[in-house]
Amino acid sequence: MINKRLREIRTLMANRGINAYLVTTSDPHQSEYLADFYKTREFISGFTGSAGTVVITKDEAILWTDGRYFIQAAYELSGTGFELYKMGVPGFPTVTEYLLNKVPVGGKIGFNGNTISFKLYRELLEALDQRMLISNLDFISDMWKDRPSIPSDKAYVHELKYTGTSAKQRIEKLRDEMYRIDADYNLIAALDDIAYLYCIRGNDVAYNPVVFSYALISKDKAYLYIDEEKLTDELNEHLEANDILVKPYDEIFEHLKEIPGKSNLIFDPKTVNLAVINSINANVRLVKTDSIIAKHKAVKNSTELDHMRNAFIKDGVAMVKFLNWLETGTPTGTVNEVLAAEKLNWFRSQQESFVEPSFNTISAYGENAAMPHYSPNEQNPVILKPSGLYLVDSGGQYLDGTTDITRTIALGDLTEDEKYHYTLTLKSHISLSDAYFKTGTTGYYLDAFARLPMLKHKIDFAHGTGHGVGYFLNVHEGPQSISTRFLDVKMEEGMVVSVEPGVYINDSHGIRIENLVVVEKVEKNEFGEFLGFEVLTICPIDTRPVVVDLLTDDELKWLNDYNKRVYDLVESHLTGSDLAYLKKATEEVKR
Repeated sequence: MINKRLREIRTLMANRGINAYLVTTSDPHQSEYLADFYKTREFISGFTGSAGTVVITKDEAILWTDGRYFIQAAYELSGTGFELYKMGVPGFPTVTEYLLNKVPVGGKIGFNGNTISFKLYRELLEALDQRMLISNLDFISDMWKDRPSIPSDKAYVHELKYTGTSAKQRIEKLRDEMYRIDADYNLIAALDDIAYLYCIRGNDVAYNPVVFSYALISKDKAYLYIDEEKLTDELNEHLEANDILVKPYDEIFEHLKEIPGKSNLIFDPKTVNLAVINSINANVRLVKTDSIIAKHKAVKNSTELDHMRNAFIKDGVAMVKFLNWLETGTPTGTVNEVLAAEKLNWFRSQQESFVEPSFNTISAYGENAAMPHYSPNEQNPVILKPSGLYLVDSGGQYLDGTTDITRTIALGDLTEDEKYHYTLTLKSHISLSDAYFKTGTTGYYLDAFARLPMLKHKIDFAHGTGHGVGYFLNVHEGPQSISTRFLDVKMEEGMVVSVEPGVYINDSHGIRIENLVVVEKVEKNEFGEFLGFEVLTICPIDTRPVVVDLLTDDELKWLNDYNKRVYDLVESHLTGSDLAYLKKATEEVKR
């Protein structure tokens, strides 16, 4: 099938004189997760991972992906005519380096400008300045005869009782910053930015409650470009009450042409696609900037945080019920990785205001957990056994919050290495969770808190320590993060981030412990203003794999205090064997 598609796309390329065709993992809004309609890279390559780029030439077909998917990609690309290039691995060229080498000077590189970000286009243009970039070639649409339809579910209002501030207030706050930087217009394409700004939600992208739309804010008008079939009477009333003008989704192109010359239009080049930018009057001053709204929504208000705390208690109830079910069922030999993920989703679905998972659950037993983004084999799922470690990374979307949690559970006897690595992971988790830091500190600085306990033992992990999390929005949210990659984004009171160090041993085991935390003020004294973290996630941390002698007294106290807090918040919501499990799981650990 994939070989046939390659032959077909090469015929289309030859007819247009195209030397190389580029397919990215993206939609018109550069979303992390894609609706089925926009899974063009998966269609042409057969690779189902969430990240990757394809380049097709007359003689070669290459897929680039990162270390999360090397094993999966090698399996899925076998026999398709595609070759795997490993991102970040010496000996493999980058996409740009490959194009420079394979496309001659004056040669043509084609792609669909509706799904390429303006930022990527500019990077390609600068690196490939002697090659022609043809941006209006949507070969995939010409080939994909049974393509899924674009989602058409209704959008809806995220009520004021949840948001704490109205869309009108959020728009005025945005306009205040536009005024400060002398911006006449702000073009917004990121779906979570629009959902936050206008206090709306939708079902257009799996795991992310957003709706396909654009927004344009001027000094006195606010526009929402959305398909009419997605509107309801309630939503129309909400938009009208907040002075938001509704236009058809595709009208964004014509409306942008009408913006007067010499106007200053700001936009985020990472999320606005090339086709949209190309529709703007050439005399309009285009100003590239990071999203202002992303900074606003990253700092949760008191109403949002109060609701999130409630969502985490509900999520903790679901997790405890799941863990009790898991440990009861595993000795029977009937529990596998797929069934476990499905059962956890069911327990969450029983909680009030649950909408959907916040991402595809990572359910990994034994050596499979050594792959940080492992996906179970649904055709031949691995059976869990009453020995070793089981890792589950999952989350839920509730009307009152977004959760993301990882627990690594001892299902029976463990090796000394498993206990050792589990305890180091716990020490790293505690080190960052319990840290104090001064106002103005970045996530790049904080990352060292998590890595130091492992580095002392000459161990490290190859992924970020933490990411921002939305409020009933995307589980991965910027601009803040905690990692070795430097970002000049300061941690602020009200920002929610994950804390998720891990240890991964190939062909043996993987361990990760993840909680979500919110930045809070701690103290102001003669040395400055200090911040710290309040832990939001409510679920027992397994103490059975802990090597107590490796913990300091302070670390042991943190662990016991955390589990006691979990018990105090969850016990009134449980009965029977679930309550008994909670009591056992949160017992004090002593030396």
